[in-house]
Amino acid sequence: MIRKATEQEIDDIIHIYNTARSFMRKNGNATQWSNGYPQRSLLEYDIEQERLFVLEDGAGIYGVFMLLAGPDPTYAVIKNGRWMDESPYVVIHRVASSGRRGGVMHEILDFAFSLCPHIRIDTHANNAPMQKVLIREGFSRTGIIVCDDGTDRIAFERVL
Repeated sequence: MIRKATEQEIDDIIHIYNTARSFMRKNGNATQWSNGYPQRSLLEYDIEQERLFVLEDGAGIYGVFMLLAGPDPTYAVIKNGRWMDESPYVVIHRVASSGRRGGVMHEILDFAFSLCPHIRIDTHANNAPMQKVLIREGFSRTGIIVCDDGTDRIAFERVL
């Protein structure tokens, strides 16, 4: 089941992000989500804005992500490429899994596509597992976007 996160779950959500950060470090991605990103205050803001979602089953929460209806200001400029389509879209950010279940990204994408047929997403150049799953899920690499902190991310897009 996917639903909006609640403030009471913030500690569990932070634990999932810590687990995901550790997984990234073990898989060659030593720089993404540094300095404790995403911070508690950002997650609390996302919950307040009703855009942080959790995946749960009978054993508890096993995934988390942020879903934002576009336009996303970070995506206003794309380098070394172009967006495929300018129709309304949703953006998925900050995907994390506890590692307890496989197929988390597939579940997230099914959910997001049920809301909007156009998804944009980005990932760090060192996040090979995310790049692989996005290609497997039918996304196209569309260029490079620049995050608020000035770092580049690989942009992907899929329109049903």
